[in-house]
Amino acid sequence: MNPVAIVYVVAKAVPAALQEIHFKVFHKSPVTMDSGLSGRNNAHGNNQHSRSYSKQEAARQQRHALPIFSVRKSLMEMVRKSSTTIVLGETGSGKTTQMPQFIYEAGLNGDKMIAITQPRRVAAITVAKWVALEMGTALGDLVGYTVRFEDMTSENSQIRYMTDGILCREALSDRQLRNYNVIILDEVHERTVATDVLLGVVKKAQQLRALKRLPPLKLIIMSATMDCDHFAGYFFDCPIIYLQGRMYQVKVYQMVEKISYIEACLKTVVEIHQSHPAGDVLVFLTGQEEIDSTVNKMRRLAKSFSGDLPKLAVYPMYAALPQTQQLDVFNPAPANVRKVIFATNIAETSITINGIRYVVDCGRSKVRSYDPITGMDILKVSWISQAQAHQRTGRAGRLSDGICFRTYSKGTYERLEKMTVPEILRCNLSATILNLLVMGLNYKDFDFIDKPPEEAIVGALLELKALNAISSVENPILTSLGAKMARFPLDPRYSKMLLSAPKFGCLEEMLTIIAMLSGENIFTYSSAKREQMMIAHSKFFDKSGDHVTLLNVYNEFKTKAKPKMWCFDNFLNERNLTHAASIREQLSEICKMLDIPSSSCGKDTVPVAKCLLTGLFTNIAMKQPDHLYLTSATALKTRIHPSSAVSGKFRPPVVVYTELVSTRLNFLRNVTEIDPSWIDEVVPNVSHLYQRNGHNENSFRSFSTHK
Repeated sequence: MNPVAIVYVVAKAVPAALQEIHFKVFHKSPVTMDSGLSGRNNAHGNNQHSRSYSKQEAARQQRHALPIFSVRKSLMEMVRKSSTTIVLGETGSGKTTQMPQFIYEAGLNGDKMIAITQPRRVAAITVAKWVALEMGTALGDLVGYTVRFEDMTSENSQIRYMTDGILCREALSDRQLRNYNVIILDEVHERTVATDVLLGVVKKAQQLRALKRLPPLKLIIMSATMDCDHFAGYFFDCPIIYLQGRMYQVKVYQMVEKISYIEACLKTVVEIHQSHPAGDVLVFLTGQEEIDSTVNKMRRLAKSFSGDLPKLAVYPMYAALPQTQQLDVFNPAPANVRKVIFATNIAETSITINGIRYVVDCGRSKVRSYDPITGMDILKVSWISQAQAHQRTGRAGRLSDGICFRTYSKGTYERLEKMTVPEILRCNLSATILNLLVMGLNYKDFDFIDKPPEEAIVGALLELKALNAISSVENPILTSLGAKMARFPLDPRYSKMLLSAPKFGCLEEMLTIIAMLSGENIFTYSSAKREQMMIAHSKFFDKSGDHVTLLNVYNEFKTKAKPKMWCFDNFLNERNLTHAASIREQLSEICKMLDIPSSSCGKDTVPVAKCLLTGLFTNIAMKQPDHLYLTSATALKTRIHPSSAVSGKFRPPVVVYTELVSTRLNFLRNVTEIDPSWIDEVVPNVSHLYQRNGHNENSFRSFSTHK
């Protein structure tokens, strides 16, 4: 294949206005590279879990080579003196794996656990596994993790990795967080809702413990890129520590051509493979479908390379990827093979992949934002922030000097937002406000580091009032139903459906449906085998819609002696189905604790549809003469998503849907047909909700008369 012509800015070969940018990232010991979480800790060699001396010595040498190791004593002294400490350490400095170990070795946690939060479950699990390996202990013993619906800890656990949402839920029952004396909030630059809430919750817990003269709660805030002054000001001008060490240099090239970013990424990978020295390539793209499609294109291109080039091993990487395929990404490439990984922004901070020397950054990611006026979840491809671009650049400098190719211009980079917009400013706040009420905190008095917009708060309160979770919008007080809803780690609408299920005699069915909706997509897609995939999926389709289709898949899955092979044959994700089964089991346990009686409606799908209405009554849409759908609450024109069981020729006249997503078009996802007469039967007092968006009661009642 001939070299691909693609023009990037090159230093000294172009005018000064288009000069190369240099970034420096921290040194990574060249002894052995792993997923960024390698065995660096002292091996606790005298206990029964100790490894061989040679492995201990290798781990000791690696750990001693890290920049963070040389400053561990002064670092711990600073943490000892301060109630809150901000640690700004470049990607690869070792802060995520080493900081909790330093604290444990220094005894700063006393007789309590050390909590380390991560924005993503995959990061919490992966890091915990590596730290357990470093410390020579079984996972779940001294070191463990807790993510939603999965707890791998024991009474012996001292270091506990978890998602930020888990610690938020723990605060519901213990505002002082008395299980911990040290809490580490990692990757705070991602600014998830749970992280922002935790900042306020931990700050309040520190104050409460000081007032009651309890042992102090130490907080460590960590990231590679964040607005330190903003965070320090929020925590009373707390100290900021900048971790510095030996560095590798990463050259950043900005593209000057204007072509589509996917085409630019493919051409750049070809150019790297044909004209650059050995080293694996990490390409940042925006989502699963885009990655799968691009991976297929890259694999086809790889077949046309000349025989004197190394082979190219191409892999996708995203959160929903089956675990076996994720392992392929982390395994070292064989001799004379170059790895190319196409990943979402999960690879920015949450995971680190061995051997990456080249990064190709498309400059975009998929961002979900919520419009409280329309009730629409907008999922669209958006430009990343400069902080994210810096994180991506750093991935090229872990093993040696590296290169980052940005498929956008220097001018575009300079126009990017400095920091990522906090999620709390662009999401549905219903669950957040419900949890604050459970903690006895009024949203008006809560100390948000960045306060959400008023319309988002009002929209959340209106939703909670409609669900009967609070007494009123003006003076929100938690109802007994609202307190029960908060017991479930779910969207309040899903909790309401489970609590309503006994009335319709369908708790077993609703447990399955909610569990399936709470996990990742269980369907896998193959462009190469599209026809086979469609036939396989259609076997589970139910004429009533997608919710019963999910129920059919799960029920069939549970009957199989060899589920892995069955899932492969039917283009289903076995890992996600297994996870859904685990979620269902835990939701069932919560129902038992709340004394909710078991019930089943068998093959009758009407009770399921009615029960869905109890939580999704604002999510109703009616088919129009042009075959599009008009949403009842906001009068938006939409269409049923093409993956739906009822997206064919005979679409139902009225549907209830789980979510409304806007990409290029507006789509209804997970829909079920309903009879309009059920609306008054199931939710007779709901019409007032539609008036806030300019739709009067008569327009809503027209659904009831539709035939």
